[in-house]
Amino acid sequence: MTTVLAIDQGTSGTKAVVVGEAGDVLALSEVSIRPTYLPGGGVEHDPQALLDSVLRAGRVAVNQARVDIDIVTIANQGETVLAWDPDTGTPLSNMIVWQDRRSESICAGLKDHAGDIAARTGLVLDPYFSAPKQAWIRQNVTDEGVVTTSDSWLLHQLTGEFVTDASTASRSLVMDLDTVAWDRELLDIFALGEERLPTILACDDLAGTTTAFGSTAVVGGLIVDQQAALVAQACLQPGEAKCTFGTGAFLLANTGRNAVRSSASLSSSVAWQQGGRSTYCLDGQVYTAASAVQWLEKLTFIDTAADMDHVAADDSHGVLCVPALAGLAAPWWRPDATATFTGMTLSTGSEHLVRAVLEGIAAQVAELARAMTTDLGQPLQRLRVDGGLTQSRVLMQAVADLMRIPVDVYPSQHATPLGAAALARCAMKKDLALEDAIISWAPSHTYEPRWSDSRAEEFSARWRAAADALT
Repeated sequence: MTTVLAIDQGTSGTKAVVVGEAGDVLALSEVSIRPTYLPGGGVEHDPQALLDSVLRAGRVAVNQARVDIDIVTIANQGETVLAWDPDTGTPLSNMIVWQDRRSESICAGLKDHAGDIAARTGLVLDPYFSAPKQAWIRQNVTDEGVVTTSDSWLLHQLTGEFVTDASTASRSLVMDLDTVAWDRELLDIFALGEERLPTILACDDLAGTTTAFGSTAVVGGLIVDQQAALVAQACLQPGEAKCTFGTGAFLLANTGRNAVRSSASLSSSVAWQQGGRSTYCLDGQVYTAASAVQWLEKLTFIDTAADMDHVAADDSHGVLCVPALAGLAAPWWRPDATATFTGMTLSTGSEHLVRAVLEGIAAQVAELARAMTTDLGQPLQRLRVDGGLTQSRVLMQAVADLMRIPVDVYPSQHATPLGAAALARCAMKKDLALEDAIISWAPSHTYEPRWSDSRAEEFSARWRAAADALT
């Protein structure tokens, strides 16, 4: 086996986990970072602060583990971009985070190309994805250097190489989903045709070497954070699905070798490339999950996220929340949507609003699952979940009640880095099957539906009407 330093570079922090040869977690370090929220839908990271978080988290974890690291892997945010100097590595812009909506006008100007873009890439034309934000940087910030996703810059800082991975590239709107190669016609559509582009690596390729965390180690096993969690939870067969509850909530379902073009306004991406083959997935996004909880904290409805279940009312008393605090993603794709509460009366208290927010997050996930049923040809049978918000029993029970299926909670808060670690092992040993590289696990808890079918459908219909009214 192989000792791995797995780095999960996320929106609200960087986590570094050292995974030993037996698959045990030898050390863990976390460094918080906070994006800056700007008027007009802007969301940015300071590149240097983000890089510092990667280096600090990784070095602390390695020092704690007191072992030699064989390979370093990074799971990245997926759609966060920046401009930088490829000769010096110096950032030329702030990082434009995946939540940023300022490229809406670029997408609106390309709406006549939306059908062709979807057919080639499997994605909906939306500011969520990389290329519109890259084009926005070129129009509004700088025309110098290169403009790439955050992983390419981080990997250049560590290895000196200019690369990305197949799963990250598939989130760009300029990669052909079938060939897993950059599409020059799409690049021209976004006025990115003259850009220097990173080499696309398979998720079990080696990217280079680094000494950033001590002695020389190879770097490889690269993947987007959400797809990494799909790996960790062993969703290896078509129809198997997971949802990660982090800053947002992200529902992904394996579609096997079939690069589905969604008829339900979902996204289709490379889940991973391993063993010379591409595995694909469908995905849908809830832009605000933990960030909605942070909003509740800001309003002093709760003190911390740990208070949610204690504060939330047993029943919302008819209050509904569509927590579109950063717009609505699939299947509505309305970046201009805003959050709403309905059904409030003079008897409504903060406890009902907290309950309504949690049920609103669950309702969005259930709507994504309903859309997936169309594309998969059958409903999901179970859901595997991970992320910090899985600690909320109220939220997880609401997900089970509205989806009408069992919900299995992943027993670790480290699904993303553990999934990346599995691919790193495959990068070190090319004949290792992915299922054998994944650390085995059993649910820490399973939530079974408690609501009747009629109650769940009545709630979903009312919530859907509230969401549709925003669009």
